[in-house]
Amino acid sequence: MIIQTFGITKRYKNITAVNRVDLSIEEGEIFGLLGPNGAGKTTLLSMLTTLLPPTEGTAKVNGYDVRKEPGKVRESIGMVFQTPSSDEILTGRENLYLHALMYGVAKEERKRRIGKALELVDLTDRANDLVKTYSGGMRRRLELARGLLHEPKILFLDEPTLGLDPQTRQHIWEYIGRLSEEQGVTIIVTTHYMEEADSLCDRVAIIDHGEIKALDSPSILKMKVGKSMIRAKVEHPKLEYIKGLPYVTKADYKDGIVTIILNEGGAHIQEVLLNLGEVSFVELREPTLNDVFLQITGKEIREEPADDVAEIYARADS
Repeated sequence: MIIQTFGITKRYKNITAVNRVDLSIEEGEIFGLLGPNGAGKTTLLSMLTTLLPPTEGTAKVNGYDVRKEPGKVRESIGMVFQTPSSDEILTGRENLYLHALMYGVAKEERKRRIGKALELVDLTDRANDLVKTYSGGMRRRLELARGLLHEPKILFLDEPTLGLDPQTRQHIWEYIGRLSEEQGVTIIVTTHYMEEADSLCDRVAIIDHGEIKALDSPSILKMKVGKSMIRAKVEHPKLEYIKGLPYVTKADYKDGIVTIILNEGGAHIQEVLLNLGEVSFVELREPTLNDVFLQITGKEIREEPADDVAEIYARADS
């Protein structure tokens, strides 16, 4: 295990941002922390990267204790923050050169590493252009290149595709996957995008109110919900009858919509619909991570701005 946490906790006076989290992450995997803004994802990352001290508990990152050996931890990791931090009035190459100097990359190694990082994120052709001319996706790719420049064993990505359009987001996922496959880097991703966690991650921890609510591969998490889902608009559903069917794991009725989860795939869908009542609309699909989150927490994922959460914590510490 390249990362282990032991009851790690962060409190801001009367607010518990992360609550006694025990977590183990394997070397080489892409691990996702999935939850809404304010769930504790960024706070947990900040403790693992030594940016915040834990209130209680501790963690080991690449074998080093975040409390006792923060310098060794920082040497082992790369970090890409939510907000791009590259200098706009410098070129992409100049930004990477400055980062290489900061991390003490040997002079004879700098050119090779910068070239390798630029090639990995497809920025070689734009390396000598000013960063202020880059698109949002290009800036994010430059941040990835910078995070890899000192060849860390672990790369932390905090909401790596926040604010990007779907096409650019897909491209960033491809780059992250390539980093894991070609460089063997362990990658920790925080996100509130369900499809990002599903497409990208080997395992996902669902986090809400500072606690890990579930942890497994996306496919197993979805399988635990059920194999098929029916959503139908029905005025007077025969809900009790449907709930009594042996292959129905859950049936709810809200705002005129029935949601039914089946544990035996599509074999019984027709039977359910015939006995449901007068249906005016029906949707059949496989469960998603959003359904997992809803079942575990009782609500859909929230998308409050992260800044609002930061302000809450600031007020709590004031």
